[in-house]
Amino acid sequence: MEVFNTPNKVIITCNKRLSPYLQQEVKELGFDIVRAFPTGVELKVSVNDTIKLNLNLRTASQILYSLKEFSANNPTELYEELSTIAWEELIQFDGYFSVSSNVDNETISTPLFANVKVKDAIVDRIKEKKGMRPNSGPENNKAVVHLYWKDDRAEIFLDTSGETLAKHGYRKIPGKAPMLEALAASTIFASKWDGVSAFVNPMCGSGTLAIEAALIATNRKPGLLRMNYSFMHFIGYDETVFFQERRLLKDQINKKATPQIIASDISEEAINVSKMNARTAGVEQLISFEVCDFAETHVPKEGGVILFNPEYGERLGTHTKLEITYKRMGDFMKQECKGYRGYIFTGNPDLAKKIGLRASRRIEFYNGKLDCRLLEYELYEGTREKTKVLYE
Repeated sequence: MEVFNTPNKVIITCNKRLSPYLQQEVKELGFDIVRAFPTGVELKVSVNDTIKLNLNLRTASQILYSLKEFSANNPTELYEELSTIAWEELIQFDGYFSVSSNVDNETISTPLFANVKVKDAIVDRIKEKKGMRPNSGPENNKAVVHLYWKDDRAEIFLDTSGETLAKHGYRKIPGKAPMLEALAASTIFASKWDGVSAFVNPMCGSGTLAIEAALIATNRKPGLLRMNYSFMHFIGYDETVFFQERRLLKDQINKKATPQIIASDISEEAINVSKMNARTAGVEQLISFEVCDFAETHVPKEGGVILFNPEYGERLGTHTKLEITYKRMGDFMKQECKGYRGYIFTGNPDLAKKIGLRASRRIEFYNGKLDCRLLEYELYEGTREKTKVLYE
């Protein structure tokens, strides 16, 4: 099975509500989208093409290359169909693989049972053809096979990513309640920040938003920080393709970019964590870190984007302390951030009412399973008409 050079259906998954930003990235890489849906996109490309995608995408989770679609009513039929695939041409007989799945079938009480059936079909086929069986287990740092099974429709994929692409590899110390890197990148895309004007991130926590801004501004891609993907562990992998793509990533870095990125937090520990994460990402020198209350954050006069990701407590009910904080954020943006576009990411609509400003846009996101909004505020300097041209 020559999957590395054979175009076939590929599904790129992402978290809910990130699909518009994933579509934007995929198109900018020069790929045609066959179909888009709320949690991903479909392409028709080869596994070698997925190498480029894996190394470049900031908003994706997994990149899945389809091997076969078929009908299966129960585990026995699933096993029989999977046994017809030439697994011995994909997975080394002395190698290692793992199985992941998305299963909704009435004959299956737990996805783990479906995973075992997939594993058994692969192992039995390879043992029959090669006389030896590969090892398998839960770790997804080698070859990964993914099963999608809903009712009687099943599809088996090579997961070319392995460990999720949504984590970008620089956050060795996550900090308190960190925002997933793919989500952080998507909020920056949603803000339409130009990568040149100021980017101000008060309450920066572990620094994810500021770091993602610096990575975007300098065109540093996630693949620069990662050296292991599932595609490397399938038969037919040519490492020269990977290293050629990786060299392109290095060549595309915009070393002349000097965006003014400011990250502040009242916690010295949080700033220390942010600095370490930024150092790992290779962008520490691009970010000005400040230990201070958010209202004392330095805001350059030239304008740009200011983005808050404050605590938002429980979905139901509000906390007096947070109510005061949200009101102060609104006051700070109104008084100190004229000429900026202001953003507050929150999962608490009751607290959002305390900001005291009218949002010009409410962009929908999820943070985990929590329904959230990125609230946009046009912080006009002078008259509305004069300032409007700044954002056209």
